[in-house]
Amino acid sequence: MSGVPAGRLPAPYAAPGRRALQVTLVAAAGFYLFRYGLDRPAAAVYALFAAVALGGLSRIPGTGRQRAGVVLRLIPVGWVLVTAGTWLSVRTWSAAAGMLVIGFALAFSAVGGPRPAGAAPGLQLLYILPSFPPYHPGALGERLLGTTTGMALLVVTEALLFPEPDPPPYRERAAHAASVAARCARLLTTPPYALTRADVRTVREAGHRLRSLSVPEADRPAGPGVRPRALAHTGLAARTLLSRLPRLCTPPDAPTQTGTSGPTAPGRPPRPAPNGPARPRTTPGTYDATDPPAASGTTERPTGPPDAPADHTERSPAPAAPAEKRPRPPHPPDAGTRPPATTGDSPTEHTTRPGTTPDTPAHTTTAPPAADEDTGPPDIAAAVLTAVARLADGTAGCLRVGTSPVGEYKELAAVRAVLVARGMVASAAAPDVLRRHAAVLEVADAALAMGAAADLAAHGRRAAIVGPPERFWYAGPRAPALWWHRVRGHAERRSVFFQNAVRIALALTAARLVAGVDTLPHGFWALLATLTLTRTTVEETWSAIRSALVGTLAGALVAGGTLALATTHTTVYAVVLPLWMLFAFTVGPVKGVGWAQGLFTVLVALVFAQLAPPTWQLAEVRLLDVVVGSAIGAVFGLLAWPRGAQDELRFASAELLRKAAEIVVATGAAAARREPVPAVPGAPGHRSLRHAVILAESAYVQFQSEPAPFGGRGRTVAPAAVDWQAALMAGHHTLWGSQRLLEPPHTGLGPPAAGTVSRLGDHVAGRMLLISAALDPGGDTPEAPLPRLGRSLAGAGAEPPGAPGLYYATVSWLDSLMADLSRIARAGPAPGPGGGAPAR
Repeated sequence: MSGVPAGRLPAPYAAPGRRALQVTLVAAAGFYLFRYGLDRPAAAVYALFAAVALGGLSRIPGTGRQRAGVVLRLIPVGWVLVTAGTWLSVRTWSAAAGMLVIGFALAFSAVGGPRPAGAAPGLQLLYILPSFPPYHPGALGERLLGTTTGMALLVVTEALLFPEPDPPPYRERAAHAASVAARCARLLTTPPYALTRADVRTVREAGHRLRSLSVPEADRPAGPGVRPRALAHTGLAARTLLSRLPRLCTPPDAPTQTGTSGPTAPGRPPRPAPNGPARPRTTPGTYDATDPPAASGTTERPTGPPDAPADHTERSPAPAAPAEKRPRPPHPPDAGTRPPATTGDSPTEHTTRPGTTPDTPAHTTTAPPAADEDTGPPDIAAAVLTAVARLADGTAGCLRVGTSPVGEYKELAAVRAVLVARGMVASAAAPDVLRRHAAVLEVADAALAMGAAADLAAHGRRAAIVGPPERFWYAGPRAPALWWHRVRGHAERRSVFFQNAVRIALALTAARLVAGVDTLPHGFWALLATLTLTRTTVEETWSAIRSALVGTLAGALVAGGTLALATTHTTVYAVVLPLWMLFAFTVGPVKGVGWAQGLFTVLVALVFAQLAPPTWQLAEVRLLDVVVGSAIGAVFGLLAWPRGAQDELRFASAELLRKAAEIVVATGAAAARREPVPAVPGAPGHRSLRHAVILAESAYVQFQSEPAPFGGRGRTVAPAAVDWQAALMAGHHTLWGSQRLLEPPHTGLGPPAAGTVSRLGDHVAGRMLLISAALDPGGDTPEAPLPRLGRSLAGAGAEPPGAPGLYYATVSWLDSLMADLSRIARAGPAPGPGGGAPAR
């Protein structure tokens, strides 16, 4: 049934055609039922506009059944809005005050995710319609009846008419990514300890499917509740894990492809090379698993596109140089040592990540591989990767069938604790081994975060895994507290959600005052024009207004001619209305705002001609109202943040880098002294940077939907030279890496290693401040171009004698931050004086 309209219409009109047929059936059925069947004109108007508001004006994402569920839950909200509009219409000032409060609240509800944001314009109309005279509280029951009928009929048609296939839910995408990560982790524990190009391509495809750009808007976990936050956290951790696994270097004692293996324990013969064809190895650092898949089977893209979405994955640490180019120890670093096998009642069972509790269900963990005559001594890194693979499999099962991976989580936490303990003390192991252990430790952390987040996403507050509170701060508070946290985080002038809500609320309030003071006939048309034509940038608003005025003028001429010819013959209007409605809602979304306004002008003339004796002046009134409403929208588009997210993204990214620089310096100093940075009481860790990341992400999301900047370049760097996603990735990476490095136990680095860490941390922080100054120069800061930095951190190859694994973990973190910073200025060449289109 869903293919009927698509088979008769060109492809661009297929989806709008199906949507138009649904809205037309609902609006016509409700209008004709009450107007001609029950002789209730007020209910007829509200039934028609309820369908038009939530079916045509709103853009609720998702399939038909998903949209039906949203509209069903909004029926009580519609009752409140119609009731409030009816009672507040007694005076112009009360109606305007209600417009200010309700208009802001509905627009600001976009912080709750794409569904509230999509429904907000239609809900605005449900308040606007009854807020105009005549003041008639006695008609409230009829208005509610019409509104309820229109919304209920829309629910039925959305659910039953033209069913759409359900896309893969985000949970299944995350489960697939976890399964891919499990397979890769197992491959890295067997010769040749590397992934093939086909494996890396699979990893990249799995990571790309978790990007916001690849996920339907309705399925993105963007809500403020526990489960949506945890599911988004699962996707982020899964992408982080997928980005790190392909970059793991081959272990120094791995068997070579010709002849014999690498060094073995003293007294043992060299290990033979594996039998059979070897898997071709990938070069660490050549691939980035966060990139979208390549277009062909042979070409790999080294960097992600500039239009990547706002869910970001921190980069993995820079890979160590090939093992064969560095001196090797006389025997494997892990010879003769293995992490203890733990059971549910053994003491090491409780050696888990901070935040886990000893009263979680008992589970028998699996010991790392034991030594034997063929494989030699056990390798703690291989044991960790084996546990990572088990936890990734458990995570996939948790997301698909709800089985908690608590056992696999505790197993990985136990072997990770052994790896951490070894890295905290000075070691005679080769730097290659310590660098690999640092990289494996980050893989383990990503897997642990993924497992804990998946358990929380599947079971909510009943999850068996209790993750670190600084990372899973949202697991404890109730839903109202989480909503308040989301609202409070955006209740400031630098939030684009706050700016959009203030802009549209002030514009609608001004339009309501003008319509009331000047007694514009059909004044709600002016507010409807303001609502539909006000954009987030003044450039976009002017473009929409120009097209709308031309379209409205053409529509007014057609409507005036129709009314003059048909005069009072309502049968003509009744016959033409559904046909015109179907045409308008099919063509308008495809042709643009000019066509939409012109066709809607004729539509409202056909509606009101059936409610009162019509004259050709009705078209004139419609044109006047659109001019007034669009002028008000233009004024507030110019006065209230006219550049939209263009400037806010620069400011937010610069502020993010400044906060990140503070944390980098503090973390480097604390790692050198092993003194933890005290957390702010009651805050979810690094609160200022986390808040900066939230604001930058919301600005980035809006930035991708806006046109080129309005006006000149001013004193800011050309946006075409900036990769904004890289800045956001640097913020995420700073948060995660700092939290991991500051975990206990606390052991000193030694003077040489401590001096190197402090020096490198200061260098990275300085580069962050340099980029932030270029993005958002202060009033007395000299203008400077965006610096182009090298991908490697100078001095990161230093190997202080006796440096523990903590040193190499910290240097790897700083080096990967430097790689993130180098990408910020590598989105493309800077444009000439004429500017250029921003990189998305």
